[in-house]
Amino acid sequence: MTTVREATYQVLCDLGMTRIFGNPGSSELPFLKDMPPGFDYILGLHERTAAGMGLGYALGRNEAAFVNLHSIASAGNGLSALIDAYYLHAPLVVMTGQQDRRQIMAEPFLVSRAVDVVKPYVKWACEPLRAEDVPVAIARGYHLAMQPPRGPVFISVPMDDWNKPCDSVVSRKVSQTVEPDPAALDEVASAIDASRKLALIAGSQIEENGAWNETIALAEHLDADVYAEPIAPRWAFPRNHRLFRGGLLPAQKPLADQLAGYDTVVVLGAPVFLYYAYVPGDAIRPGTKLFQITNSPRDASAALAGTSIVGNIASAARYLRERVKQIKRDVPPQAAAPEPKAEDPMTTAYLFSTLAKLIPRDAIIAEECPSSKGDLDRYIRIDEPGSFYSVRSGILGFAAPAAVGLQLAHPGRRVICAIGDGSLQYSVQALWSAVQTKVPVIFLVICNGNYSALEGFRKFTQVGINVPGIDIPGIDATQIARGYGMQARAVDRPEELEPALREALEMKCPSLVSVNVRQGGQKTMGMDQSVNPPNYG
Repeated sequence: MTTVREATYQVLCDLGMTRIFGNPGSSELPFLKDMPPGFDYILGLHERTAAGMGLGYALGRNEAAFVNLHSIASAGNGLSALIDAYYLHAPLVVMTGQQDRRQIMAEPFLVSRAVDVVKPYVKWACEPLRAEDVPVAIARGYHLAMQPPRGPVFISVPMDDWNKPCDSVVSRKVSQTVEPDPAALDEVASAIDASRKLALIAGSQIEENGAWNETIALAEHLDADVYAEPIAPRWAFPRNHRLFRGGLLPAQKPLADQLAGYDTVVVLGAPVFLYYAYVPGDAIRPGTKLFQITNSPRDASAALAGTSIVGNIASAARYLRERVKQIKRDVPPQAAAPEPKAEDPMTTAYLFSTLAKLIPRDAIIAEECPSSKGDLDRYIRIDEPGSFYSVRSGILGFAAPAAVGLQLAHPGRRVICAIGDGSLQYSVQALWSAVQTKVPVIFLVICNGNYSALEGFRKFTQVGINVPGIDIPGIDATQIARGYGMQARAVDRPEELEPALREALEMKCPSLVSVNVRQGGQKTMGMDQSVNPPNYG
């Protein structure tokens, strides 16, 4: 016999979850006291930040991360990070405190109904009926979090459970690969062989399933045009590859128009399709055969058109490559993005074109700059796997804590957090965690003094000019960063930009570079009010 607490720490050790991301409260103290050797605790000053760092760490390692949050606050302050994890397929085991079992029925202070609140956005949520079930629940939660499609699980533990006796939990393995139906893949192969013009759509599940090389090999075998899924949360195909054709637009008619010239479209690891603005039209033009291969039954069931096949993306790509005929054709080279001018005030095109000349080959981008995402996509052309992470839910507050978690997961690579001055405010406490953990993240703040993405969407939807809350004057990101103990520098003129970026890249500690850019000098997210919806690249 051992205690619930001892058995839980042994389970965490056996499962490789020895780094705890948390924001503690009174309900969690009995678990956290006297942590065993080999465990470390990464503190976030807010539940959103703590869970967000765990999310980045899980994505970077492609393994479940353990997050410990405070009772009822977990479902309030931390819920947005759980939603991000749900849509990003990030495996998180989130454990929160609960009041003492002996007084829960009396509705005491800090009693939590978080299990009921979070259920729509987690794969599983429970509060064990018995104290001795806690370690088993943690083990079960881990295996559920790691099953495709991966995602967060949530376990609430009453604070008096930890010193109760229980049996040890035997460590076990659970397989995670679900093979796609060969007969359904044979149908895809037949359509590809009969196709006159083929397009592949690369989705983030390619990286989830470790299918980067298999996808490239399939595309090259077929000389197929490759597009990124709309509003791509990860870059799942090399940006400089001769077959890459850019991103799809997130609205029905414009997207269907983009793919109108193809008689066969195969979507690898993405929804069909993720839309933003409502522009009515067909999901795909009549006469075009559409196939979706996804690890998510939810995405398969939600598709508006085509045939969906559920299973591992790497296995599917290998299967198809072994069975389809090779195709050779002349592929026109990609058009280079135009060299922007060094204007004052700067454009975001100039900002990202300058960064592109300096950025390390294996850098990692954590992105949350929706109004300038189009320019980032045009100029930052990274070809390494695991190089780009963006928010999938649309909730602000993702990138800053995710960047810290990603840097902890990849200490040998450089993480750059490209973030808007408005977006930064949603999880600004991550700057403190970066300083305390000494991770050399570069926080590149695009400062335009307003919610430019909202301004652009206002114009696109033609709702009129009288919309409050768009301007956010009076924020100095450098002063905020210095208050958290971080080195920070503001850049106002084009000639200051390259030296500031070089200096930040040479630092071995976290830093912030705030770049003042032009307002209203470009199409927001690639918007063209008469034709296209917001273009996220």
